[in-house]
Amino acid sequence: MTKTVDDLKIGETGIIKSHKIKGTLGKHLREMGLITGIPVKLERKAPLNYPIEIRIQGFSLALRKNEAQSIILEEN
Repeated sequence: MTKTVDDLKIGETGIIKSHKIKGTLGKHLREMGLITGIPVKLERKAPLNYPIEIRIQGFSLALRKNEAQSIILEEN
């Protein structure tokens, strides 16, 4: 079973294994530090579970639910 950012509970951390976000958005997220080996912490989810706020490399980033489901984390 694959774990994604969307599967994290608030306060949990995971290490990015890969992401399936393509195109310009994928490139933009990589430029912002969303790359393999980087820890990501789930800060909060809005009432309908989106947007999802993560903490990565010292800053907060809001993601759509489908984007959070596309970020694969390393198995523990």
